[in-house]
Amino acid sequence: MKCIILHESKRRLRVHLSQGRMTLEQADMVEYYLRSKSFVRRVKVFDRTCDAVIEYSGERTAVISALASFAYTEEVRQLVPEHTGRALDREFEDRLIFMIARRYIGKLIMPMPIRYAGAVIKSLKYVWEAVKCIARGRIEVSILDATAIVVSLIRGDRATASSVMFLLRLGELLEEWTHKRSVDDLAGTLSLGVEKVWLTGGEHDILVPVKSVKAGDSIIVRTGGMIPLDGKVISGEAEVNQSSMTGEAMPVRKTEGSYVYAGTVVEDGSIVICVDKTAGSGRYDRIVKMIEDSEKLKSEAESKAAHLADKLVPYSLGGTVITYLLTRNAQRALSFLMVDFSCALKLAMPISVISAMRECGIHGITVKGGKFLEAVADADTIVFDKTGTLTHAEPKVSGIVTFGGNDEQECLRLAACLEEHFPHSIANAVVNEAESRGITHEEKHSAVQYVVAHGISSTIDGEKCIIGSYHFVFEDEGTVIPEGEEHKLNELPEECSRLYLAVGGRLAAVLCIEDPLRDEAAEVISALHELGITKTVMMTGDGKHAARSAANKSGVDEYYSEVLPEDKAAYIRHEHELGRKVIMIGDGVNDSPALSEADAGIAINTGAAIAREIADIMINADDLRSIIVLRRISEELMKRINSNYRTIIGFNFSLIVLGALGLLPPATSAFLHNTSTIVIGTASMRNYLKEE
Repeated sequence: MKCIILHESKRRLRVHLSQGRMTLEQADMVEYYLRSKSFVRRVKVFDRTCDAVIEYSGERTAVISALASFAYTEEVRQLVPEHTGRALDREFEDRLIFMIARRYIGKLIMPMPIRYAGAVIKSLKYVWEAVKCIARGRIEVSILDATAIVVSLIRGDRATASSVMFLLRLGELLEEWTHKRSVDDLAGTLSLGVEKVWLTGGEHDILVPVKSVKAGDSIIVRTGGMIPLDGKVISGEAEVNQSSMTGEAMPVRKTEGSYVYAGTVVEDGSIVICVDKTAGSGRYDRIVKMIEDSEKLKSEAESKAAHLADKLVPYSLGGTVITYLLTRNAQRALSFLMVDFSCALKLAMPISVISAMRECGIHGITVKGGKFLEAVADADTIVFDKTGTLTHAEPKVSGIVTFGGNDEQECLRLAACLEEHFPHSIANAVVNEAESRGITHEEKHSAVQYVVAHGISSTIDGEKCIIGSYHFVFEDEGTVIPEGEEHKLNELPEECSRLYLAVGGRLAAVLCIEDPLRDEAAEVISALHELGITKTVMMTGDGKHAARSAANKSGVDEYYSEVLPEDKAAYIRHEHELGRKVIMIGDGVNDSPALSEADAGIAINTGAAIAREIADIMINADDLRSIIVLRRISEELMKRINSNYRTIIGFNFSLIVLGALGLLPPATSAFLHNTSTIVIGTASMRNYLKEE
C-alpha cells in the first residue's frame, strides 16, 4: 500500500495511508498486521485520519517494506481477534462528544424557562432512584444526589442542579466505558486455547484444526481435555466441570443425549460429541456474561468502598441538618449536602481494580477477578510445580533405554501413541520426539485411561500397556523388570525425569526426559524474595534426584519430590493453618487440587485445560518473569487504592468544612466535588508500571 511519512524521529514513524476513508475493521487489520511483525514494538492506528504511529526496533527499511507490501486480504483479516475494543471506544467517544456538545450548545441557544424545565425533567430520574432506595428501607448515595438536585431547583439555582446532573452522567459514562472496555479486553484473553481436536467417526481418530470442524461432525474429548465446541453427547460418559458457564461448583455427569458447552472441561471419562455450533459461535458473549455476573470481579477493596460509601450517607444528611440548625443558613447547609464521599469511592475503586486487570492483560496475564490481585499482593508463600513451570514448557526426550529385547523405535511409537491423547509438557516431548524421527502410527490400542498424577493405561493386541511414573508402573501395577537387566535402571542419568513403559506386565522401555530449568527461574525466585515473598517452594511428582537438581539451580527455599496432587493441596492447607497467604503455580491436571486450594491459583497458559479452567490467573508460558510483573501490579494496585482513600476523604472533608463555614458557595462545592470525582476516577485508569 502507498504511504506518506508525515513525521520521523528515532525508531518512530508517523505515516499516512493513502486511502480516502478507513473503516474500523480496516484500522484493526493495519494494526494487527503491523503487530505481527517482530520488529514492531508498538503501533497505534487512527481511522479518522488514516494515520499510523509505529515504534520499531532494527532497521527502518523493514518497516517501509512491511507497509509497502500490506493489502486488505483475508489472510490479514485472520490476524484480527474477534473483539478488539475499537468499536467500543468509538461508541463511547461519540457519546461523550455528544453529551458535552448538547450541554454547551443548549446553554447558548435555549431560553432560560426551557432550560429550567429540562433540568426538572432530568431530575426525575434521580428522584425516582431515591424513592426506590427509600422503599427498600435503605439510605444510600442516590438519596444524597436527589436531595442536592431537588434543593437546588427549589432554591431556583438551576445552574448548580444542572452541573450536578451533568457531572453525575459524565461519571456514569466514564465508569460504564472503563468497565465495558476492561471486560471486553478480559474476555478476549479468556480464549479457549484449543487449536486442534480429535475428529472421530471413521476407521481412526484424526487430529484436525478446530476451525475446520463443521456442524454435524463428531469429536472426542478425554480426561483433562477442554471441550472446544458446543454440541450433544452421542456416546461415552464423563464428569464435566462447567463452572465457567453455569457456576456449578461440582462436576456434572454427561451421558448420551446430554448437551455440553465450549470452554467446559472433562475431569474424568471420555465422550464423543456431535458438534452443534462451530468455533466462535456464542462463546464470546457467554464469557462476557460470565465475567459480568461473576462475584470474582468484586475485590474486597471494591466491596469495602461501596459499603463505606453507603454508611457515610446518613452522616452527610445529618451533617446538613446540624449545619442548618447551627447557622440558620440554607446556603451553608446546601454546601454540606453538595459534597459526599460516595461518588468518588464507588467510582475510583472499581476503576483501579479493572485497570489493573487490563494492564495485566497487556503483559499476557489473564486475571479472572479483582480479589485475586489482592491475594497476590498479600501473599507471603509461593508454591511452584516443576515440570512446565520452573522448567521449560517443552522438555525433550534425551534418550530411550529398552528392556527385554524391545526395539527402540517401536517403544517410542507406542509411547507417542498413548501420550498424544493427553497433552502435557512431558507428553508433548514424547510426541515431538516421535515426529522428529519420522515415526507415524495407526492406533491399534483400545480406549485409553488417564490416571491423574500417575500415567496412562490401555490395551493393545490383548495385552495391557501402561506408561507413567515409577510409582504407577512398579508399585501400583506390579510391573517386573526383565531378568538380568536391573542394572540398566541404576545407570539412568539422575538429572533426567523418567517415563516407564510396560507391556504385558513387563518393563519395555524407560524414556529419559531432559527437563532443563528455565533461564530466568533463579532470577524470578530472587526477585520474588525482594518483593516480599518469604517462602518459595517447589513440589513435583518427579524423583528426588531431578527435584534436588532443579531446586538447587533455582534457589527455592524448600522442595518436595514424588508428591501426589493431594499432597500439594494438603501442604497449602497447612500453610493456611499457619496464617500464611499462598500462591500456587502449575500447569498440569495433577496441579488442579492445589490451584483450587490456594488463595490465588496461577496456571501456565499452555498447560492442561483443567488447570487453566480452575486457576484464578493465567500467565504466558514464554517467560516466568510475568509473575514478577503480576506481583508488582498487585502491590501498586493496593497502594493506589490506599492513596485514593486518603485523597477522597481528605479533599471532600475539606470541601465540607469550607462549605459549612460559608467560604464556598453550593455551586462551587458541587463543582469541585464532582470534578475531583472525575479527576480521581480518570487518574485511576493510569497504568501501574512505568514503561521501561
